[in-house]
Amino acid sequence: MKIAIPSRQGFLDEHFGHCEAFTILTLDETRKIVKEDLLTPPPGCGCKSNIVSTLAEMGVKVLLAGNMGQGAVNKLEEAGISVIRGASGSVRTVADQWLAGNLQSSNTICTAHHDHDGHGGCGNH
Repeated sequence: MKIAIPSRQGFLDEHFGHCEAFTILTLDETRKIVKEDLLTPPPGCGCKSNIVSTLAEMGVKVLLAGNMGQGAVNKLEEAGISVIRGASGSVRTVADQWLAGNLQSSNTICTAHHDHDGHGGCGNH
């Protein structure tokens, strides 16, 4: 099983659509982390890229996030990836909290209109 965490310099990145990387953690059958990889997303807003299909093709089944719009959540869930929102901290802390069953989704939805590098906002995707 694989889980993905939008990340920046070893910490959960609060903005799924513009994260520096996705930390992909591979778990063995006992749910122990056995491998860690970084996936650099394409430039631009992640909600408008092919990152969801890329994560699904890699075998990601869970995405642990801080906050994201409902459109992104819908795309991930349609691709078979469960989304847990409301996480924060280092990538390993977030993963360990989820593995221990101590991370429950807050269902926080980002509805702000963001202006990213002058390219307009993502709205609620």
